[in-house]
Amino acid sequence: MAFNPSDRGVSGAQPERCGMSFFKKLKDRLFKSSSKLDEGLEAIVEVGVTTPAEVVAVRKPGLAADVLGGEKKRVVDDAMLESLEELLITADMGVETALKLSARLAEGRFGRRVSTAEVKRALAGEIAKILEPVARPLPIYAKRPQVVLVVGVNGSGKTTTIGKLASQLRAAGKKVVIAAGDTFRAAAVEQLQIWGERAGVPVMTAPQGSDPASLAFDAMAKAEADGADILLIDTAGRLQNRADLMEELAKIVRVIRKKDPEAPHNTVLVLDATTGQNALSQVEIFQKIADVTGLVMTKLDGTAKGGILIALADRFGLPIHAIGVGEKIDDLSPFDPDEFARALTGAGD
Repeated sequence: MAFNPSDRGVSGAQPERCGMSFFKKLKDRLFKSSSKLDEGLEAIVEVGVTTPAEVVAVRKPGLAADVLGGEKKRVVDDAMLESLEELLITADMGVETALKLSARLAEGRFGRRVSTAEVKRALAGEIAKILEPVARPLPIYAKRPQVVLVVGVNGSGKTTTIGKLASQLRAAGKKVVIAAGDTFRAAAVEQLQIWGERAGVPVMTAPQGSDPASLAFDAMAKAEADGADILLIDTAGRLQNRADLMEELAKIVRVIRKKDPEAPHNTVLVLDATTGQNALSQVEIFQKIADVTGLVMTKLDGTAKGGILIALADRFGLPIHAIGVGEKIDDLSPFDPDEFARALTGAGD
Protein backbone atom coordinates (compact mmCIF):
# COMPACT_ATOMS: atom_id res chain seq x y z
CA MET A 1 0.00 0.00 0.00
CA ALA A 2 1.10 3.50 -0.73
CA PHE A 3 0.36 4.98 2.66
CA ASN A 4 1.25 4.62 6.30
CA PRO A 5 -1.72 4.01 8.62
CA SER A 6 0.45 4.02 11.75
CA ASP A 7 1.68 7.61 11.31
CA ARG A 8 0.79 10.28 13.85
CA GLY A 9 -1.22 8.13 16.18
CA VAL A 10 -3.32 6.29 13.64
CA SER A 11 -2.78 2.58 14.04
CA GLY A 12 -3.42 -0.27 11.67
CA ALA A 13 -1.45 -3.05 10.00
CA GLN A 14 -0.73 -3.00 6.32
CA PRO A 15 -1.76 -6.16 4.46
CA GLU A 16 1.02 -8.44 3.36
CA ARG A 17 1.95 -8.64 -0.28
CA CYS A 18 0.73 -11.85 -1.80
CA GLY A 19 1.30 -13.89 -4.93
CA MET A 20 4.26 -13.00 -7.10
CA SER A 21 6.93 -11.20 -5.13
CA PHE A 22 6.94 -7.47 -5.74
CA PHE A 23 10.55 -7.60 -6.86
CA LYS A 24 9.77 -10.14 -9.56
CA LYS A 25 6.70 -8.18 -10.67
CA LEU A 26 8.71 -4.97 -10.73
CA LYS A 27 11.53 -6.61 -12.66
CA ASP A 28 9.07 -8.06 -15.16
CA ARG A 29 7.21 -4.77 -15.57
CA LEU A 30 10.39 -2.70 -15.84
CA PHE A 31 11.58 -4.84 -18.73
CA LYS A 32 12.27 -1.86 -21.02
CA SER A 33 14.28 0.11 -18.48
CA SER A 34 16.04 -2.82 -16.90
CA SER A 35 16.90 -4.61 -20.14
CA LYS A 36 18.40 -1.39 -21.49
CA LEU A 37 20.61 -0.93 -18.42
CA ASP A 38 21.36 -4.65 -18.21
CA GLU A 39 22.54 -4.80 -21.79
CA GLY A 40 24.35 -1.50 -21.56
CA LEU A 41 26.33 -2.48 -18.47
CA GLU A 42 27.23 -5.83 -20.01
CA ALA A 43 28.39 -4.08 -23.20
CA ILE A 44 30.54 -1.63 -21.23
CA VAL A 45 32.39 -4.45 -19.46
CA GLU A 46 32.60 -6.50 -22.66
CA VAL A 47 34.34 -3.68 -24.57
CA GLY A 48 37.33 -3.56 -22.23
CA VAL A 49 37.43 -7.18 -21.13
CA THR A 50 40.82 -8.70 -20.39
CA THR A 51 41.61 -11.74 -22.57
CA PRO A 52 42.77 -15.00 -20.92
CA ALA A 53 46.24 -14.63 -22.52
CA GLU A 54 46.70 -11.18 -20.99
CA VAL A 55 45.53 -12.44 -17.62
CA VAL A 56 48.01 -15.30 -17.63
CA ALA A 57 50.77 -12.88 -18.61
CA VAL A 58 50.17 -10.55 -15.65
CA ARG A 59 50.13 -13.60 -13.28
CA LYS A 60 47.72 -12.08 -10.79
CA PRO A 61 46.18 -14.78 -8.58
CA GLY A 62 42.51 -15.40 -9.22
CA LEU A 63 42.20 -13.29 -12.36
CA ALA A 64 43.01 -16.06 -14.80
CA ALA A 65 40.49 -18.32 -13.14
CA ASP A 66 37.85 -15.59 -13.30
CA VAL A 67 38.20 -15.01 -17.01
CA LEU A 68 38.90 -18.58 -18.03
CA GLY A 69 35.91 -19.64 -15.98
CA GLY A 70 33.69 -17.35 -18.01
CA GLU A 71 33.48 -14.22 -15.81
CA LYS A 72 34.50 -11.25 -17.93
CA LYS A 73 36.19 -8.33 -16.21
CA ARG A 74 37.25 -4.85 -17.22
CA VAL A 75 39.52 -2.28 -15.63
CA VAL A 76 37.66 0.67 -14.13
CA ASP A 77 39.30 3.58 -15.98
CA ASP A 78 38.30 6.93 -17.43
CA ALA A 79 37.02 5.37 -20.65
CA MET A 80 34.78 2.95 -18.77
CA LEU A 81 33.41 5.70 -16.51
CA GLU A 82 32.68 7.90 -19.52
CA SER A 83 30.73 5.05 -21.13
CA LEU A 84 28.86 4.49 -17.87
CA GLU A 85 27.94 8.18 -17.64
CA GLU A 86 26.58 8.13 -21.21
CA LEU A 87 24.51 5.03 -20.46
CA LEU A 88 23.01 6.56 -17.31
CA ILE A 89 22.17 9.78 -19.16
CA THR A 90 20.35 7.81 -21.87
CA ALA A 91 18.37 6.12 -19.06
CA ASP A 92 17.13 9.63 -18.10
CA MET A 93 19.10 10.00 -14.89
CA GLY A 94 20.34 13.42 -16.00
CA VAL A 95 23.92 14.67 -16.29
CA GLU A 96 24.45 15.62 -12.64
CA THR A 97 23.10 12.35 -11.25
CA ALA A 98 24.99 10.30 -13.87
CA LEU A 99 28.27 12.01 -12.93
CA LYS A 100 27.58 11.49 -9.23
CA LEU A 101 26.83 7.78 -9.66
CA SER A 102 29.87 7.09 -11.86
CA ALA A 103 32.14 8.93 -9.40
CA ARG A 104 30.78 6.92 -6.48
CA LEU A 105 31.20 3.68 -8.42
CA ALA A 106 34.84 4.59 -9.11
CA GLU A 107 35.62 5.11 -5.41
CA GLY A 108 37.81 2.23 -4.26
CA ARG A 109 37.52 0.52 -7.64
CA PHE A 110 39.50 2.77 -10.00
CA GLY A 111 42.26 0.75 -11.64
CA ARG A 112 40.72 -2.54 -10.53
CA ARG A 113 39.13 -5.15 -12.73
CA VAL A 114 35.40 -5.62 -12.17
CA SER A 115 32.81 -7.98 -13.59
CA THR A 116 29.37 -7.04 -14.92
CA ALA A 117 27.78 -8.50 -11.80
CA GLU A 118 30.02 -6.37 -9.57
CA VAL A 119 29.17 -3.23 -11.56
CA LYS A 120 25.44 -3.97 -11.35
CA ARG A 121 25.56 -4.60 -7.60
CA ALA A 122 27.65 -1.49 -6.96
CA LEU A 123 25.43 0.69 -9.14
CA ALA A 124 22.26 -0.66 -7.52
CA GLY A 125 23.73 0.11 -4.10
CA GLU A 126 24.58 3.69 -5.05
CA ILE A 127 21.16 4.24 -6.64
CA ALA A 128 19.47 2.91 -3.50
CA LYS A 129 21.46 5.41 -1.38
CA ILE A 130 19.98 8.28 -3.40
CA LEU A 131 16.46 6.84 -3.23
CA GLU A 132 16.31 5.69 0.40
CA PRO A 133 15.84 9.15 1.96
CA VAL A 134 12.79 9.87 -0.23
CA ALA A 135 11.02 6.49 -0.01
CA ARG A 136 8.19 7.45 2.32
CA PRO A 137 4.57 6.29 2.23
CA LEU A 138 1.71 8.77 2.17
CA PRO A 139 1.29 9.69 5.84
CA ILE A 140 -2.13 9.14 7.38
CA TYR A 141 -2.93 11.67 10.10
CA ALA A 142 -5.34 11.63 13.01
CA LYS A 143 -6.94 14.75 11.48
CA ARG A 144 -10.40 14.05 10.00
CA PRO A 145 -11.04 14.55 7.23
CA GLN A 146 -7.47 14.52 5.95
CA VAL A 147 -7.54 16.48 2.69
CA VAL A 148 -5.28 15.15 -0.07
CA LEU A 149 -5.01 17.38 -3.12
CA VAL A 150 -3.86 15.41 -6.17
CA VAL A 151 -2.23 17.36 -9.00
CA GLY A 152 -0.55 16.56 -12.31
CA VAL A 153 -0.85 17.11 -16.04
CA ASN A 154 -3.66 15.48 -17.97
CA GLY A 155 -2.68 11.98 -19.04
CA SER A 156 -0.26 11.42 -16.17
CA GLY A 157 -2.40 8.70 -14.60
CA LYS A 158 -3.73 11.06 -11.93
CA THR A 159 -7.35 9.91 -12.03
CA THR A 160 -6.41 6.22 -12.00
CA THR A 161 -3.99 6.81 -9.13
CA ILE A 162 -6.77 8.44 -7.08
CA GLY A 163 -9.02 5.45 -7.75
CA LYS A 164 -6.32 2.98 -6.71
CA LEU A 165 -5.48 4.98 -3.58
CA ALA A 166 -9.15 5.16 -2.62
CA SER A 167 -9.57 1.42 -3.08
CA GLN A 168 -6.46 0.59 -1.06
CA LEU A 169 -7.33 3.05 1.70
CA ARG A 170 -10.85 1.64 2.02
CA ALA A 171 -9.41 -1.90 2.12
CA ALA A 172 -7.29 -0.71 5.05
CA GLY A 173 -10.42 0.35 6.91
CA LYS A 174 -10.44 4.05 6.05
CA LYS A 175 -13.60 5.92 5.13
CA VAL A 176 -12.86 7.79 1.90
CA VAL A 177 -14.59 10.46 -0.19
CA ILE A 178 -13.45 11.48 -3.70
CA ALA A 179 -14.07 14.90 -5.24
CA ALA A 180 -14.01 14.91 -9.05
CA GLY A 181 -12.43 18.36 -9.24
CA ASP A 182 -11.35 18.17 -12.88
CA THR A 183 -14.73 19.56 -13.84
CA PHE A 184 -13.60 20.45 -17.37
CA ARG A 185 -13.04 16.86 -18.51
CA ALA A 186 -16.10 14.62 -18.52
CA ALA A 187 -13.89 11.58 -19.10
CA ALA A 188 -11.99 12.21 -15.87
CA VAL A 189 -15.23 12.43 -13.90
CA GLU A 190 -16.61 9.26 -15.49
CA GLN A 191 -13.38 7.39 -14.77
CA LEU A 192 -13.46 8.42 -11.11
CA GLN A 193 -17.10 7.33 -10.85
CA ILE A 194 -16.16 3.89 -12.19
CA TRP A 195 -13.31 3.62 -9.66
CA GLY A 196 -15.64 4.85 -6.91
CA GLU A 197 -18.15 2.10 -7.71
CA ARG A 198 -15.41 -0.52 -7.70
CA ALA A 199 -14.02 0.67 -4.40
CA GLY A 200 -17.34 1.42 -2.74
CA VAL A 201 -16.28 5.05 -2.27
CA PRO A 202 -18.64 8.02 -2.87
CA VAL A 203 -17.60 10.42 -5.64
CA MET A 204 -18.70 14.06 -5.47
CA THR A 205 -19.28 15.56 -8.91
CA ALA A 206 -20.47 18.85 -10.38
CA PRO A 207 -21.77 19.81 -13.84
CA GLN A 208 -19.09 20.15 -16.50
CA GLY A 209 -17.39 23.54 -16.35
CA SER A 210 -18.41 24.18 -12.73
CA ASP A 211 -16.11 25.93 -10.28
CA PRO A 212 -13.72 23.26 -8.88
CA ALA A 213 -13.22 25.26 -5.66
CA SER A 214 -16.96 25.16 -4.92
CA LEU A 215 -16.97 21.41 -5.47
CA ALA A 216 -13.96 21.01 -3.15
CA PHE A 217 -15.76 23.04 -0.45
CA ASP A 218 -18.93 20.93 -0.78
CA ALA A 219 -16.84 17.74 -0.73
CA MET A 220 -15.18 18.83 2.53
CA ALA A 221 -18.62 19.45 4.04
CA LYS A 222 -19.77 15.99 2.92
CA ALA A 223 -16.58 14.34 4.21
CA GLU A 224 -17.08 16.03 7.58
CA ALA A 225 -20.77 15.10 7.74
CA ASP A 226 -20.04 11.48 6.80
CA GLY A 227 -17.20 11.20 9.33
CA ALA A 228 -14.78 10.38 6.53
CA ASP A 229 -11.10 9.86 7.29
CA ILE A 230 -9.75 11.02 3.93
CA LEU A 231 -10.91 13.30 1.13
CA LEU A 232 -9.10 12.85 -2.20
CA ILE A 233 -9.51 15.87 -4.51
CA ASP A 234 -8.77 15.49 -8.22
CA THR A 235 -7.70 18.65 -10.04
CA ALA A 236 -7.32 19.82 -13.63
CA GLY A 237 -3.87 19.56 -15.19
CA ARG A 238 -3.77 21.97 -18.09
CA LEU A 239 -0.23 23.30 -18.38
CA GLN A 240 -0.86 25.15 -21.64
CA ASN A 241 -1.96 28.20 -19.66
CA ARG A 242 -0.09 28.11 -16.35
CA ALA A 243 -1.66 31.34 -15.09
CA ASP A 244 -5.17 29.83 -15.27
CA LEU A 245 -4.05 26.61 -13.62
CA MET A 246 -2.20 28.52 -10.90
CA GLU A 247 -5.26 30.65 -10.12
CA GLU A 248 -7.57 27.64 -10.13
CA LEU A 249 -5.40 25.64 -7.70
CA ALA A 250 -4.80 28.71 -5.52
CA LYS A 251 -8.57 29.26 -5.33
CA ILE A 252 -9.19 25.63 -4.33
CA VAL A 253 -6.66 25.99 -1.52
CA ARG A 254 -8.14 29.33 -0.37
CA VAL A 255 -11.65 27.92 -0.29
CA ILE A 256 -10.89 24.68 1.55
CA ARG A 257 -8.83 26.63 4.10
CA LYS A 258 -12.02 28.47 5.04
CA LYS A 259 -13.18 25.15 6.48
CA ASP A 260 -9.75 23.96 7.66
CA PRO A 261 -6.84 26.42 7.82
CA GLU A 262 -4.35 23.52 7.66
CA ALA A 263 -5.76 21.96 4.48
CA PRO A 264 -4.64 20.49 2.17
CA HIS A 265 -2.72 18.16 4.45
CA ASN A 266 -0.98 16.52 1.48
CA THR A 267 -0.44 17.72 -2.09
CA VAL A 268 0.54 14.74 -4.22
CA LEU A 269 1.98 15.22 -7.70
CA VAL A 270 1.41 12.33 -10.12
CA LEU A 271 4.09 12.00 -12.80
CA ASP A 272 4.17 9.88 -15.95
CA ALA A 273 7.56 8.13 -16.23
CA THR A 274 7.30 8.04 -20.03
CA THR A 275 7.67 11.84 -20.17
CA GLY A 276 11.32 11.47 -19.14
CA GLN A 277 13.13 14.74 -18.44
CA ASN A 278 9.85 16.67 -18.75
CA ALA A 279 8.99 15.30 -15.31
CA LEU A 280 11.66 17.59 -13.84
CA SER A 281 10.03 20.75 -15.23
CA GLN A 282 6.60 19.50 -14.10
CA VAL A 283 7.85 19.19 -10.53
CA GLU A 284 9.24 22.74 -10.69
CA ILE A 285 5.95 24.15 -12.02
CA PHE A 286 3.68 22.33 -9.58
CA GLN A 287 5.94 23.09 -6.62
CA LYS A 288 5.43 26.79 -7.33
CA ILE A 289 1.71 26.41 -7.97
CA ALA A 290 0.67 23.91 -5.33
CA ASP A 291 3.45 23.40 -2.74
CA VAL A 292 3.87 19.70 -3.55
CA THR A 293 4.53 17.43 -0.54
CA GLY A 294 5.10 14.11 -2.32
CA LEU A 295 5.24 12.22 -5.63
CA VAL A 296 3.66 9.20 -7.27
CA MET A 297 5.34 7.91 -10.43
CA THR A 298 3.13 6.02 -12.90
CA LYS A 299 3.69 4.02 -16.10
CA LEU A 300 7.13 2.72 -15.17
CA ASP A 301 6.18 -0.39 -17.16
CA GLY A 302 5.93 1.68 -20.35
CA THR A 303 9.30 3.40 -20.48
CA ALA A 304 12.89 2.58 -21.31
CA LYS A 305 13.95 5.46 -19.07
CA GLY A 306 13.06 4.52 -15.49
CA GLY A 307 16.11 6.46 -14.34
CA ILE A 308 14.00 9.64 -14.21
CA LEU A 309 12.92 8.59 -10.72
CA ILE A 310 16.55 8.74 -9.56
CA ALA A 311 17.04 12.17 -11.15
CA LEU A 312 13.92 13.44 -9.36
CA ALA A 313 15.05 12.08 -6.01
CA ASP A 314 18.54 13.50 -6.42
CA ARG A 315 17.37 16.95 -7.51
CA PHE A 316 14.27 17.63 -5.42
CA GLY A 317 14.37 15.25 -2.45
CA LEU A 318 10.56 15.06 -2.36
CA PRO A 319 9.00 11.95 -0.78
CA ILE A 320 8.14 9.25 -3.33
CA HIS A 321 4.99 7.64 -1.95
CA ALA A 322 4.30 4.98 -4.56
CA ILE A 323 5.02 3.76 -8.07
CA GLY A 324 2.65 2.43 -10.69
CA VAL A 325 3.67 -0.50 -12.86
CA GLY A 326 0.34 -1.53 -14.36
CA GLU A 327 -3.41 -0.97 -14.51
CA LYS A 328 -4.64 -3.21 -11.69
CA ILE A 329 -5.45 -1.95 -8.21
CA ASP A 330 -2.44 -3.65 -6.64
CA ASP A 331 -0.13 -2.25 -9.33
CA LEU A 332 0.16 0.95 -7.29
CA SER A 333 2.79 -0.19 -4.83
CA PRO A 334 4.87 1.30 -2.04
CA PHE A 335 8.21 2.56 -3.26
CA ASP A 336 11.03 0.27 -2.14
CA PRO A 337 14.37 1.86 -3.15
CA ASP A 338 16.44 -1.31 -2.86
CA GLU A 339 14.04 -3.42 -4.92
CA PHE A 340 13.68 -0.68 -7.50
CA ALA A 341 17.45 -0.22 -7.84
CA ARG A 342 18.03 -3.97 -8.21
CA ALA A 343 15.22 -4.35 -10.73
CA LEU A 344 16.44 -1.40 -12.77
CA THR A 345 20.08 -2.50 -12.96
CA GLY A 346 19.48 -6.24 -13.13
CA ALA A 347 21.48 -6.71 -9.92
CA GLY A 348 18.84 -8.99 -8.45
CA ASP A 349 18.98 -11.54 -11.30
